[in-house]
Amino acid sequence: MQTKISAQGGSASSGKKVFKIIFKIILVVFALACVLLIIFNLPVVEENKDAKLGVTFSMRYASDIGLDSRAAYLATLDELGAKKIRIPVYWDLVEPKDGQYDFTDLDWQMQEAEKRNAEIILAVGQKVPRWPECFVPEYLKNDDAKRKVALVEFVRIVVDRYKNSSALKYWQIENEPFLKFGVCPDLDTDLLDGEIAMARKTDSSHKIIITDSGELSLWHNAISRADIFGTTMYRTIYSAKYGFYTYPIGPRFFQFKYWMNQFFVKNDNAIVIELQAEPWINGWTTSQPLDKQFESMNVGKLEANVSFARQVGFPEIYLWGAEWWYWLKVHENHPELWDAAKAMFHNQ
Repeated sequence: MQTKISAQGGSASSGKKVFKIIFKIILVVFALACVLLIIFNLPVVEENKDAKLGVTFSMRYASDIGLDSRAAYLATLDELGAKKIRIPVYWDLVEPKDGQYDFTDLDWQMQEAEKRNAEIILAVGQKVPRWPECFVPEYLKNDDAKRKVALVEFVRIVVDRYKNSSALKYWQIENEPFLKFGVCPDLDTDLLDGEIAMARKTDSSHKIIITDSGELSLWHNAISRADIFGTTMYRTIYSAKYGFYTYPIGPRFFQFKYWMNQFFVKNDNAIVIELQAEPWINGWTTSQPLDKQFESMNVGKLEANVSFARQVGFPEIYLWGAEWWYWLKVHENHPELWDAAKAMFHNQ
């Protein structure tokens, strides 16, 4: 009996020690998180005023929200004054049937950019900008092995077609491939590496951008594969459960993550590939009341987001929402955001 009681007492003592160790670890982690949060929010006084602005433009999305997509694209080039444009290449539209290609709209966009000495990033792959994120042709959705072979060949076809365009600045291979978001096949890093290798083999003259989430990723997987790393930057998001939520981080958060990655991968080329300049709200943006749209994004928030991105210090900033600004202007008689962005582009 004595031995039994002693064992129980020893067990209780050991349990208390383990609890104390766990409690101390939690305190240390919490303290470290608080310190990092303070560091991330230390004010940045200087802005990179030399950072050049661009936009992402999707003819598909422009048509989806009721715009004349060609008129919107020309207005973005000529009226808005954007000379740096990222264009998604939609696989299901370009190759709607196996081996049958339709480059009509993409050829036209590149030709118009060439006329104006604009610089184009072509985003190619199965996952490119705009919901549902992935655009696999219907005839490949039920044949995984065939899809993977066809995807690498699709990259080759697109790269070979536009590699000699005077408007082409960079290739982007896939869009945020390491972020689980959208209606997409599971990530296959070997497939991604195969796409990148094919692009490099087909065109050795243009650098390749790989992108990742600014807030939800550590970046290493993207930076290690990229000639140029592109981060997204979304300051306020929407949740059906919690409503609007602003990330409690400042520009130093992005600087810190980039600096940390330099220890592992020496890559001195980074840009903001997608800066929030369009509403993030529940459901389809343009189907919501205007007051809800403006609650999420307005001129003041646009200007604040650009200022935030300039404080991060990267040399290029691509804004997300040009189609929406134009929709507000021509459909809703609200040119305020279009005019504010226009002033930014004309003053840079």
